[in-house]
Amino acid sequence: MLLSEKVKDLALIRSADVSFGEGLNIITGETGAGKSLVIGSVELALGGKAKSDIVRRGAEEASVELVFCVDEAGEEALKALDIEMDEDSLVIMTRKIKEGRSVARINGNAVNAGVLKKAASILIDIHGQRDQTGLLQKKNLCRILDRYASDEVSGPLDTIGELYREYRDIVSRIEGDISDPMELKRRQDLLSYEADEIEKAELKSGEDEELEAKYRLMRDSKKIAEALSEALGAVSGEGGANGVSASFLIGTASERLKSVEGLDKKTDELLSEIAEIESLMGDLSMDLGERLRSMEFSDAEFEETEERLDLINKLKSKYGRTIEEIQSELLKKREELLRLSDHEGYMEKLEKQREEVKKSLMEACGRLSGIRRRHADRLQDMMKEALSDLNFENVEFAIEVQPDEESVTSDGYDTVSFMVSLNKGEKLKPLEEVASGGELSRIMLALKTVLADTDDIPTLIFDEIDTGISGRTAEKVAEKLSVLAKKRQVIAITHLPQIAAMADHHFVIEKTSDDESTSTGVRELKGEEPVEELSRLLSGSKITDTVRENAKEMLLLARKFKSGHKCL
Repeated sequence: MLLSEKVKDLALIRSADVSFGEGLNIITGETGAGKSLVIGSVELALGGKAKSDIVRRGAEEASVELVFCVDEAGEEALKALDIEMDEDSLVIMTRKIKEGRSVARINGNAVNAGVLKKAASILIDIHGQRDQTGLLQKKNLCRILDRYASDEVSGPLDTIGELYREYRDIVSRIEGDISDPMELKRRQDLLSYEADEIEKAELKSGEDEELEAKYRLMRDSKKIAEALSEALGAVSGEGGANGVSASFLIGTASERLKSVEGLDKKTDELLSEIAEIESLMGDLSMDLGERLRSMEFSDAEFEETEERLDLINKLKSKYGRTIEEIQSELLKKREELLRLSDHEGYMEKLEKQREEVKKSLMEACGRLSGIRRRHADRLQDMMKEALSDLNFENVEFAIEVQPDEESVTSDGYDTVSFMVSLNKGEKLKPLEEVASGGELSRIMLALKTVLADTDDIPTLIFDEIDTGISGRTAEKVAEKLSVLAKKRQVIAITHLPQIAAMADHHFVIEKTSDDESTSTGVRELKGEEPVEELSRLLSGSKITDTVRENAKEMLLLARKFKSGHKCL
């Protein structure tokens, strides 16, 4: 559930902090007040495209913060996206926009657009005019049917996806086959040359790293040797301060203390410490000398290392970034040479594989098509009932699932059509041929209502759901939204009093202006304020006592309707 939305310096909104509740959340306001900005800011936080002028004039950046509370299923789905959850099961999504750039975070961690949109699909479903247009596209109708069929199609879809990718891979290999004998011979010669070149190098895993370290050591050996020599002189030779070595000074200190040995226990302990240091100084001198001698390299050894590195780097530039990748490429070339040596047999094997995979793919598509047809029958009956509830009195609705074996994709081979007749006596026609904007809004609402029983999405947002409707139809839409809000949190923008009256939480968008700027604010209506807002929706600027009484009656009837649907 969406608990709150905080918006700062976004378009006309200087600052807005909205706390949403359970049930039906209604947003109203004067035309041009910026009602859609509230929904737009939600879409922005969920990964929507940010326009260049979205930051409020005079501000450095715009920001949106959404706070969700999720159930156990939601937590598991979000954890699958590597999103960390806090102990309160809260999800805090933020997005900041500055100078055309934006940063998105979930629970304080930066996320990319892909993760943001996947998380959004778990938490919220936004419906607006774009969704109505999408409803007319056949590719989306199949997805809607699959969404209704839910778990029963997920397994078959995975199987078809794997078989389809395997089939396309085999077809690609067949289509990329070299059939010309001369070209085939050239390919074999090239592969043989490249495989021999790699094998002749006799590469060993990790060899490149060892050689690079050795080369760097050889290259810097003179500088290292000078430093080692100076250090050795300072420790045990004549290279220390004033020509006196550290070993000589330690020896002198030891001789002085030995002259008073046995006179003081604490002094004897210090003498023991100096003896340990003398031993360490001796070891250090030996180590420095040994390392200095190891810095001696012949010119031939240096050239041999350099040439070997050049060879390995040449092979890397041709066959892979690492020795492991080069060796893997060698195996591929040898395998391809083996295939080309029996080219005819290899092609026969590929053709056989193609037919076997195609047969399995078509059988899987057939099983999926049967599942879809079975669910289409159920969905069309539920849709017809839902549409009747939305004042489609003589509606006929059917879902056609048509297989096309020539048009197989990773989603199967079905084409899905939503067929509708809105008037008695008219034959069923494709949805896109008969539905107006207002009718599409109601059809989409019917779909959302039906899918609410199969979806786990806790929050639904409707923008412009009341397009092109009024009167009794508006009442029916209001009732359907109220019923839907018993199962899900619903947020809807409306300009119709019939819908606003059903609100469990009613918010108003208000625009204010001064001499310098215009801003938009959001607040929840309290006490008698819903009556005044309904009155404004009923009559406009002139509100009479009669209008107020009508508003009160509308609110009373809405409360009676909701109380009769408490258990839904």
